Formats: sequence, C-alpha cells, structure tokens
Amino acid sequence: MIMLCFHPRLPAVTVFGQELPSGPHGCTEGSCYPATGNLLIGRAVNLSATSTCGLNGPEQYCIVSHLQESDKCFECNSRHRYDPYHHKNSHRIENVIYLMDRNEDNTWWQSVNGVCAFVPIRLNLEAEFHFTHLIMKFKTFRPAAMIIERSADFGRTWRPYRYFASNCTKTFPGIPANGLHHINDIICDERYSDIEPSTHGEVIYKVLDPAIHVKDPYSLDIQELLRITNLRINFTKLNTLGDDLLDRRFDVLQKYYYAIYELVVRGSCFCYGHASECAPVPGVDIRENGMIHGRCVCKHNTEGLNCERCRDFHNDLPWRPAEAENPHTCRECNCNGHSSQCHFDMAVYFATANISGGVCDDCLHNTMGRNCEMCKPFYYQDPIRDTRDPRVCVACDCDPVGSLEGGVCDSHTDPDMGMIAGQCRCKANVKGTRCDDCKEGYYGLSQNDPLGCQPCNCDPRGIIMIGTPCDQISGDCSCKRYVTGRYCNQCLPEYWGLSNDLAGCRPCDCDFGGAFNNRCMMENGQCDCRRHLIGRQCSEVQPGYFCAPLDYYKYEAEDPDVRTVHREHTPSHMVSWTGPGFARVKDGAGLVFTIDNIPYAMEYDIMIRYEPEVSFLYVLCFSRYIQMPRPFCFEPSNRYVVAIRFQRHGVLHRHLTAFILIDSVMISLILVYVLFLIPVRTNRIRLNNPLNTSSHPACDCHSEGSVSHQCDPVTGQCQCRQGSTGRQCSDCQLGQWGFPNCSPCQCNGHADICDPRTGECRDCRDYTAGHYCDHCVDGFFGNPVLGLGEHCRPCPCPGNPDSDHFNGHSCQADLSSNQIICNCREGYTGPRCDRCAPGYYGNPEQPGGQCLPCECSGNINAQDPESCDPRTGQCLKCLYYTDGPSCAHCQHGYYGNALAHDCRRCTCVTAGTLQSACSDGQCHCDRQTGACPCRENVAGHNCDQCAPNHWNYGQDRGCEPCHCDPQHTMGTHCNMFTGQCHCHSGFGGRQCTECEQFHWGDPQVQCQECNCHPLGSEMVQCDRETGACECREGAAGKRCDECARGFTGVFPKCVQCHPCFQLWDDAVCQIKRDLDHIQYTVQKILESGVPTGDGDTRIKELEKKLKQVQDLISVGLDHLSLYSLKYAALCVPGLRSCSRCLTDQFEKVKKNYRLSLEAEEKCNLTVSGPLSPVGQSKETRNRTEVLLNDSRDKFLLITHCCSLQVCGGHSNASSNGSCPNSQCGGAGCRDDQGSRVCGGEGCNGTVSSSLAALNHAKNVTDSLKAANEELHSVARKLQDIASLTQDVIQVQSVYHFCVPLLRPFCCPEEGADPESIEKVALQVLSITLPINRTTLDKMIMQIKDSFSNLTNIEGIVNQTSQHISKAKELLLKPSLLCLLLTEMSIRNATKFGLLYQPLGFSYQPRSMIVEDTIVQGSVMI
Repeated sequence: MIMLCFHPRLPAVTVFGQELPSGPHGCTEGSCYPATGNLLIGRAVNLSATSTCGLNGPEQYCIVSHLQESDKCFECNSRHRYDPYHHKNSHRIENVIYLMDRNEDNTWWQSVNGVCAFVPIRLNLEAEFHFTHLIMKFKTFRPAAMIIERSADFGRTWRPYRYFASNCTKTFPGIPANGLHHINDIICDERYSDIEPSTHGEVIYKVLDPAIHVKDPYSLDIQELLRITNLRINFTKLNTLGDDLLDRRFDVLQKYYYAIYELVVRGSCFCYGHASECAPVPGVDIRENGMIHGRCVCKHNTEGLNCERCRDFHNDLPWRPAEAENPHTCRECNCNGHSSQCHFDMAVYFATANISGGVCDDCLHNTMGRNCEMCKPFYYQDPIRDTRDPRVCVACDCDPVGSLEGGVCDSHTDPDMGMIAGQCRCKANVKGTRCDDCKEGYYGLSQNDPLGCQPCNCDPRGIIMIGTPCDQISGDCSCKRYVTGRYCNQCLPEYWGLSNDLAGCRPCDCDFGGAFNNRCMMENGQCDCRRHLIGRQCSEVQPGYFCAPLDYYKYEAEDPDVRTVHREHTPSHMVSWTGPGFARVKDGAGLVFTIDNIPYAMEYDIMIRYEPEVSFLYVLCFSRYIQMPRPFCFEPSNRYVVAIRFQRHGVLHRHLTAFILIDSVMISLILVYVLFLIPVRTNRIRLNNPLNTSSHPACDCHSEGSVSHQCDPVTGQCQCRQGSTGRQCSDCQLGQWGFPNCSPCQCNGHADICDPRTGECRDCRDYTAGHYCDHCVDGFFGNPVLGLGEHCRPCPCPGNPDSDHFNGHSCQADLSSNQIICNCREGYTGPRCDRCAPGYYGNPEQPGGQCLPCECSGNINAQDPESCDPRTGQCLKCLYYTDGPSCAHCQHGYYGNALAHDCRRCTCVTAGTLQSACSDGQCHCDRQTGACPCRENVAGHNCDQCAPNHWNYGQDRGCEPCHCDPQHTMGTHCNMFTGQCHCHSGFGGRQCTECEQFHWGDPQVQCQECNCHPLGSEMVQCDRETGACECREGAAGKRCDECARGFTGVFPKCVQCHPCFQLWDDAVCQIKRDLDHIQYTVQKILESGVPTGDGDTRIKELEKKLKQVQDLISVGLDHLSLYSLKYAALCVPGLRSCSRCLTDQFEKVKKNYRLSLEAEEKCNLTVSGPLSPVGQSKETRNRTEVLLNDSRDKFLLITHCCSLQVCGGHSNASSNGSCPNSQCGGAGCRDDQGSRVCGGEGCNGTVSSSLAALNHAKNVTDSLKAANEELHSVARKLQDIASLTQDVIQVQSVYHFCVPLLRPFCCPEEGADPESIEKVALQVLSITLPINRTTLDKMIMQIKDSFSNLTNIEGIVNQTSQHISKAKELLLKPSLLCLLLTEMSIRNATKFGLLYQPLGFSYQPRSMIVEDTIVQGSVMI
C-alpha cells in the first residue's frame, strides 16, 4: 500500500508538494482555504453505481482466493441497506464510504457477477469543489481498464482526467501512454491495472502530479483542472484468469465482478482562496461528522456558493482568486452616494492603468458616469455643493430654441476647456446666458434655424451704431431717434432730411399752436400753418395777435406730504418761483406729480424747476431748470403719475444733509428756448400755444374759493376768497384742511400743518405721532392730548431711548399696577428689558451692556430659559446628545459631529467593553471616532471579538489565550466562543491534546474508536479516558450493544421484563445488601487480627454448605439464561415438583441459622457481664493503672526483664532512643525514623508470637474474602430464583421446555439419564404444589433473613477465647510492665477494641489506656 500524507492546513490545491503559503493571519492578509476531507462523507445519496449485486434478491458469488476451501461461495442480498446485525450481506455502493463498520468488520460494494461491460460509479456534488486525489481499495482484482472523468457543469459535459489499462495501446489506442509532460495532459496509466494483487489492490490518482512543477497554482488552467461538480469512474473491463474466455458458464463467471472496499474522493470546498470554512448548501440537510460542505462562508467581499464573484457594489476591482500574500479583496465601488449598484468593466480597468474598473449603475440624482461623478445632459454640477450631495446636479436653464443640442449646458467648470458650470452652448448667431438673445446685428430667434438668428440688413444712415441694430424678435432695425422703417431707411413723421446725423432726421418743429400738426415736407421741412401764423415752423405771429404763456400746464411741488420752504415776494427781486415756495427734498428721495388735464394727444416736454438750498439767495432762472432728455406722449382723459427721484450725480451713497429745493414741474410742447415768467412784451418768448386755436385758455377758477371767474391774463391766477389759495383758489391755506369747508388742523399743539384732504397732522413734535399727534412715538409713553397736561416721557427700558442703555422699542403704562411695561428688543426680556431673553446672555442691567446669543452650536432650545446661563452664556441643556460648555461635542456614550447635530449612540458590545466604561447597559466610546475601550485581549471597533489567538469572549477579564497545542493544531487561533482549536487529523479536544471526536485513549500512545452502538447509546462520543459509552435505557455493555438488566430479547430489540421482575429484583437487592453487611463484618474481624483455631473446621463446613447452595442455584440459572422469560413461564408444573428440593434447602438454612444464634449467645457471654473475660480484663486494667502510678521507680528496674520476655532482647536505650546492642529492641528503643523497635525475626518475645498470630489472621482474611465472593454469587442466584419463581407460577403447559431446566435444577444427583428425568418430569406435571403462593413468598423471605444472618461467629469466638487465656497467663506474672507491653502488642496486632453486633444489639467495650492515650474501639462485625 502507498501511504499518502495530507496536511489539513494546506488549501485544496496543495497536494503532494504543491503548497500555497497560508500564514496565521487567517483571511485578512492573504488567501485562506477550507479543510480538505473525503467528499463522500455525508453524500451517500449522491453516490450511485449502475450495477450492484443482490438489488433484486439474493445472488451467489464466489471468491478466487478461496477456491481451495470448502466455503468458497457466498450470498449477496442488497435489497436493504447494510446493517452489521441484520443485513451484513448487503453490498451497496454507499459501503465504500467507510472501510469498516462500527464492529471493525470490512464493508464493500460489489457489482453483478460476470459484468464485463461498462460499469460507472458516479458522485454528484451539490456545488463546485476542489478535487485533489482519488484512492480506491479493491476487494477483488483491480479493473483491467477504467476511466476517471469529471464534469464542471453538473453533468452536462464530461472530460477525462486519466485512463487506466493493463495494455494502454490496445485498450485506448488514441491516448498517449508515454508519461506526463504537462500538468493537464490526458494520458493512460498502466501501473494500477495488473491482475495482482487479487485483493486489497489500490488505485491512486492525483490531479496535480508532484513530478510536474506548477508555477502558478492560481492560474485559470489549474483552477479549471481542480474544479468539479461531478466525478465518474468508468470500469470498462474486468481482470480475469482467462477461464471465462473458454467457459461462459454461470459458475465460472460467479467469481468475476467489481468490488471495492473503500473509495476516498479527497477534496475541499472550492472557494478560490476567499473562505476558511464552508457551510451546508441551502436545501442540503445532512450534517454528518466529517462532511465537507459546499457553500463557502466567503470573505474579502465575495459571495456565491464558491465565492466566484464579488459582492454587490464591490466591483471596483476585478474578481480574482486570493493569493498567499494578496487576498485580492473586492473593493467597494465609488458612486459618490448616488447609486447602490455597479458592475466591473475590464475596458475601464485597463484605461485607468489597472486602478479602478467599477462602473456605477442606475445613478440617481441626475448623475451619470462610471462613478456617478458627472451630471446628466441638461444638468450641471453646482460648484458650491459637494459631489456626494443629492442636490449637486442642477437643471440647465437654457433656452432650447437658441441652444445647441436642445438646451445642453456645460456640466462642470473646466478653465482649460473653456467650460463654466451651467453655461449654455448657443447657436452661431445667438448669445446670452440662456441662449435666448440674438447677437448684435441679428434677429428672429428660431428653433428651426441652425444658426439661430437672421441678419438685420439695416440702413447704416438710420440706425443707432451703439447696441443692437435691430429688434431681435421682429427684425425691425434699431433706428435713430427720428428714423423709421423696417430697415431704418425713412424719417419718422414730423421729421425730414435722412442723413448720418446723430438723430438721423431733423424734426419738423412745427408749432403746436401755429400749425395744424407737426408734419412737414420731407424735402424742406415746411409745416402746414394755421391762420395768422407764418414761417417754416408756423411759429411766427402775424402782426396784431398774441399767445398765452408757455408755462400754463405746471404742477407745484409744495405738496402737504413733503416739507415746504415758503418764499415771500420782494419787490426788489425778480420772482423766480411759482406758488407758495419750494419743496425741500433729501438726497435720494423723490416726488410724485399727478397729471390729469392733458388737452390734446401729443408729445410733451417735461421740465423741472428747482433751486439749490442757499439761504436768502435768489438767482436767475436761466440755469435753474432741467428738461427731460426725450418727450413723453400724453393723451386726454387719462390720469398720469410722474414719479421723480433726485440723487447726486456720480456718487453711490446718499448724503444725509444734502437737500434740493423743487419749485414745480411743467409740461409743454417741444421748446427751443425757454425764459420763465418774462412779460409778454418781450420777443424772446416762443409763441407756441399748447391749447386750441383761441389765444387764451380757460381760467377754471373754483366757484367757492374765488371771488370771480376772471383770472390774470398773463399768469392765469384767480382772485381767491379769504381762507383759500392756489391758482384756481381750490386749496385751503396753510394750517387748515377740508376745502371748501376749511378748518384748523387738530394736532393737540404738537404740529402746525396737516394733510389738506384728510386733516392728518404733519411733522408732529414733542415725541408725538398719530393722526392728531395724540400718542407718543416708540420709546416714549404718556398721553399728549391737549388739555390733559401730560407729555411724552422716555421709556425706562431701563435707560432713555437716546442712551446706550435702552433695550426696548416701546412701552406702555399699566394702570392696574401703576407700572411701566417695556416692549423689549430681540434678546431682552423683563418689565424693564434689563434681563436677557432665553437663549441670550450678558449684563443688560448695566449701561452699555448687551445681550448676545448663547454660543451653543445650535444645540439648545432657544425658548427654554434654562437652556444657557443668562450671565456667562454657558450652555446648560444641550440637545441632540451633545455636551460641553458650548454643546460642541457629543455626550458620553455618543460620538460624531456635534456641530452637525450628528451625535450617534456608541455601539459598544458590553460583553467586550471595559466594565468601567459601561453603566446601565450603555458604554462610552471615543467621542470623535466611536472606538470603544476594549477589555484585555478584546479587539474590534465595537469590542465585538477576541483578539487573534484568544477566546472565551464575554468574560470580565477579557478573552483568554487559546493555548492550542502547537504540534497538533493548524494554527494558534481558535473559536472565539468555544475555544476550539483547529486540530490536525487524529486529534481532538479544545486544545487538540485529546483524541479526535468519537475516539478515546491517549493521543500520544493510541486512539481507539468509540464504536458506540447508534441504537443503544445516547451519543456517539464515549468517555475519552475509559471508552465507556453512555447507554440509553434498556441498553448496557461498554458499547451499549447488549440488553440491560431488567430487559430481555436480542439487542437492539430489547423488551422490558414483566413488572414482577422489579418486585423480585428489590428482594434480591435487599439480600445483596445483607450479604454486603456480612462482608463488612468479616472485614472488620480480619482487621482485628484474631488468630484462627478450632473455628477453621466450622468455617470450612459453612463454606461447603454455601457451595451447595451456589451449585443448586447456578445450574438453574445457566439454563434460564438460554430462554426468554416468556418460555420460562410455561414451567409451573415442573416448579411444583421442585418445591420439595427447596424445602430441603430451606431446612438446611434454618439449621445454620440456629447454629448462628448459639454462636451469638456464646459471643455475648465472652464480651458482656462482670464475669466475662472482657469484664475481668477491664478490672485488671484498672488495678494495673493504680500499680503503675505507685511503682514507677520499680518499673525502671525491671525494664530489662520485660524486654527479654516481650521483645526477646534487653533494653539499653541511648539518649537519642537507639539500641545499638539489642537487635530485638526493647523498652524505649526507636529506629532512625523514630518508630518503636520491639521483636522481629529470630526473637522469642511476646511480640514475635503476636506477629505470627497476625500472619495467621491474614490467612483467615483470604478465606473470608473467598466466602464473601461466594455469598455475592448466592445473592445473584437468589435474584434469578425470585424472577423465575414469579414467572413459572403463571403457565401450566408445554412441559418440553421445562425438562432442560428441571433436570439440573430439581435432580442434581450425578448419573441420572435423560429418559429417567423425563419420566419423573411427567409425573411431576400431574401433581400440584402443597402450598399456595403466599406461603411460598413467606418461605422465601425467611430464606432471605437467614442469609442475612450468616456469619462465622463461632470460629471468631474460639479465636478470641484463646487470646483471652493467654492474656490471663501474662497477668499472673509479677512484672506490671510485662502486662502493659503485652496489651500494647495485642493492640497493635488486633486493633484491640471490638463492637460485636450480629443480630441488632451491640456491645461497647470499655476504654483502654495505652501509652497515656485513650483509644475508643468501635468495629462492626
């Protein structure tokens, strides 16, 4: 046989020298592999053969090696599975999994006789496995030809591993047989196909031949070579002796068949180095010990039955088999949080220089790209957001009409490529951020136009050169002010002379009053004049006519809503204003004018009259007006609102002290020259009349405010009544309101003017406000109504409003409490606003003090007054599990970013975390990282596992070292919870220091298999030291393969005995306990050392009687063991004939019992009473004690004499107790160890005689032990008698079963022939028992009581009497020392105190004083 050695630590590809390094790191730093084993274990149902003998019924087969023997042929019956007790002739294919059964008998598979054709054996695996080698041990000849094939696709396709044949060239002509050159060569092997040996021949096939060096065991070729899902062994030709070729009779073919003792398919779970253990495949429920399961428990982020792919979302690197120093861990894809799915793309992997190949799938949040790092089309990346932000991609805001590709914008910013995130990509003639405007010179944005817009084609003389030349929608050119037409090639109406001038065309300038319209001739600009008007512009009046003033339509700026500066007329100065004066307007403020009296629809110039704010300085008006840059078109019957804002030119901020005085706004026709309020007689006034053809407009004087309807012919001013004012006398005077019923303003003395229409007071003084200046402004309180005498006083909140200690914005008086209630600013509270509001802190009660927001990182409730300290600002009630003076870090027991409200509870496992860091089931961790403080030898971020090479997780002191035996384990690591080390084959126990599972013994010497019977044992594992199996009820024996006491039948079909067995068994047990009591009593007598005498004869007589009882019982019990109790129950008639025998035996027992009683009385007389030897001995000892005390000196003188008589030598003890001159010792002599020396071999003293008596007592001890064993045998026989008696009473038929039992049981005499015994038995069957069952039970109880009282009392009494006589003789001697030493000698030899208790009464001997020590004896007999 070729011995193969496999190391369980080596991976699946490590066979015969093909080693893969696997360090102690497990799976963390490199490859890891499951243990290898026999793939057949646990897969009997997956193993099949096409031919098996005896499947349809018994078949005969013969063995070649037994041809010369008489028993050469046997039966094969495989209709049932193999069973070592019932179906030993079953030879199914599953027998090859184990070489032997539990009884160490060989099992095998056998095919049908004479099969010479194709017989395959097939193993179907539930998953992919590594197959390393195959071993077959044959019972018959090895096949003459066979093929080993494999399948890696669950049997769909097959490929050969190796061909085997005795003649490869002939059997497999197309297969090379010249040796292996490459590891995956398919060759034919002739080594394992010879006809010899005829049995126990082996075939060994190794997938990786050690003779071929493998450079890369992880290569795809090697992995493919080792990977199998099915294995098939095809036997194609039998090896025969040749006689089958000459004779095809069945008896010749009976000896030719395939038969295999053992088949080993060695392999392991196929995990590509990504798993160290395997679990059952889903759906496979078999859990047989030693089974190699097929589902890898994958590491390195792999998954699948064989770890053949990366886990979901871990495809950033290509899946690879793990290597010794590189686990090739699957890396998680980087999808920036926008996807949870990805796949591996080899092209991407190569493009990134083998760095990353993960491509994200189904990117969310409008992202795309292999890492979801880009935005989809029509979206761009927000530059202020993180790439992982779900809102990082913002929709493009591009006009699809003007944009390329339907509105796509730049997805990100790239200066090198000129890309700006969100920037739209416009068509050629389009511009704008959204691509919604045509470029300058283009118009008509259209989606169908590939260029986006069309050219304008404008006349360059009529267009504005600045800006776009045409309208981008209509294409109309942007003409100069006075040019028109689609292409700006015509002058506007009322204009003439198209040229390159700035305005393009010159205005007609027809006088509105002198011409019918403002149109003129295109060639010369001549207007169409009215009557009495002449000139190109119709602006010249014929002699004898005049026009109204040009500023007729003016609007005063002195509105009640603004501050007015009044001016008085001074005769020495020219009037340069209209109305009462000017409106004083701040820098940056404005005025609103309402125009609702337009007489005609035409364009009007708007002019503003103003003056600078210079005290008492009047200037001419030539430079004190401004005309709007272009005219405005007004139509009659419409209401126009003109809002004008005044701001200093060229500055960006307002000046608080800068004002301008605005007089009025005037609208008029287009003017060339204006001179305000010059008399009509001057010729500098233009005679343009904005009214109709009449020379004077209507005065429109108010009927109730004016004296008459006439007005000034030049200014138009009406003559007003008292109390009215204005050009038309339609307004109240200053300080009044409600025209025409004007009344004084009611402002409670706090203002001078009010709104002329509503009466609302303007410019309230004394800190008042309101319609009538009737309440205080914010910051003041009181009742300023005229007549109450109260004034507005500053609010005490707590200081005045103008101070730096005012914390409110208003207050009011509470009349009920007579207190001032302040309305505080944000951050302040209290009646005087002198306290900080919740969420604020500071010292507001002090001048200059202020309340600031508490700096608590946003982790407090700002409405809770106790959330922070109002003085210091210290945070007191931190929210969101934060802590610290500023709530800036997480609480104990939490970790994370407190500033982001992201404090999470520590996830420490309490079983592995330091107890000092845990309380109430919650543990503390690092506030930043969340790392937990682990106990000793505990590791992990959450302290959830033992450190490497440690176990017993969850203990107070942390994890304990594994202490794995370095010679018997695969490594120093063990299971974290059980501490189980990974043992080499053949070793077991937690530390691999014991035998492997289901074995017992010393692993350093020999381990033996338990072989506990599966039907009789509670568990397969036996006691590791003794090998004893733990039996189930009803089973017994070392292997639990026998029926236990109280059960009958053939194992494993053990049937419990009849309930009566228990009754008799109890009685027998009681007898056993009584016999044990006798044994204990005899043992005590032996320890007393009483020498034997005349009692030897009595003991021998008792032994003889006990022997007779033993023979009587044993004969019946021997036959009883041959039959079950159900047959013995038929023997009642025979038992009746045996009653006389039992009666005789009972009489013998009764006789012995009487003898025991007599011996008891004699013994009592010797040990009790004042006249007994023991009583006399007590009295003698008392007298001796008195004499010793009185004669101490005399005692020393006679020491020498006593030493000679007791020890046989003289006593000359030295100071140290030694007696160098006395070999026999004496009084006071001691040896080197300090023991007393007295007597010995060759000495004639009393002690020597006592030693001789002790030796004699030992001989008696041996005899009593033998008697005790016989008594035990009697107890067992009586137990069987009781059981037999109970059963035989119940049946009275079938006498032939009783004859073998009654022959030795009832008639034990020698010489009786079987015929006579049968004749007597027939006569016995016809008689009945003379007594009933009750009498029989009573008789048996008497037997039990008699046996319980059997002792050898008489012999012991005789021995004791002799010792007492010798003691009396010694007492008569004159030396008191001799008596003392004699008692000491007897005590040492016989353990002198005795307690005799034969029948329930006891005697307690008196105390004896020996060597100044009180000894109390108590011995049970």
